[in-house]
Amino acid sequence: MPTTADKRRAFKKLHESGCFVIPNPWDVGSARYLQHLGFKALASTSSGFAWSQALPDRAVTVEPVLAHLAAISAAVDVPVNADFESGYAQDISAMAENVRRCVASGVSGLSIEDASGDAADPIYPIDEAVKRIRAARAAIDAAGGDVLLTGRAENFLFGRPDLDDTIKRLRAYAEAGADCLYSPGIRTKEQIAAVCAGVAPKPVNVLIGAVTSLSVNDLAALGVRRISVGGALARTAWGGFLRAARQIATEGSFAAFADAAPGSELNPVFATMADKTK
Repeated sequence: MPTTADKRRAFKKLHESGCFVIPNPWDVGSARYLQHLGFKALASTSSGFAWSQALPDRAVTVEPVLAHLAAISAAVDVPVNADFESGYAQDISAMAENVRRCVASGVSGLSIEDASGDAADPIYPIDEAVKRIRAARAAIDAAGGDVLLTGRAENFLFGRPDLDDTIKRLRAYAEAGADCLYSPGIRTKEQIAAVCAGVAPKPVNVLIGAVTSLSVNDLAALGVRRISVGGALARTAWGGFLRAARQIATEGSFAAFADAAPGSELNPVFATMADKTK
């Protein structure tokens, strides 16, 4: 089984060229199955994990998140990137300490957003956001420096679809020490191409969280290095569960079970994985 250092080296290598998909599991089972399918790296999803805990997105505190990240990282042989929201603290020194603890959980990368958590002013001013990225970078470097830092500009998720400001922020985050840049919410070819060109040669992560005509090859041609899906896989699983459960509750019908994954398919996969961990 690869060591944490091995996984971190592999993760950085993935960002050097080409384009790869980094899907988002929400528990150990989904993480191991995604590894089984051949994905080279995984990323946590704050929303998917929150829903598994019967909480809304952004309502989970740092302690269960750190335990979740440690469990996922230990369960798979591939690198794991942490969706670490805004560092789970408004105070920069507290955020930096949380980043240090995130590094200690065994992740190979982590992202820090510029979302403030303040509904009235949901995005940190750029100067403040840069300070937070710089503090996260310093915390990573103090812990050994081998964890990849992603800087996130959240404009498009919070009603501020300003592409120029987004690119300005991403460039500033790169200068402050971010290794990878990410603006969730950009969707058109023109937006994606502009961000990739605007921050080059830094690698860019693009979120695909809904049905789109864009393929992995299309995104690669636009300059995208990394593709994540956020909570989309968790929402897809919840969609199947909700349809079946509602049908039972409202119609007394079990017809939705026709789409269920058979135990005869799942059990051998997980049995093989269990054997490898012995």
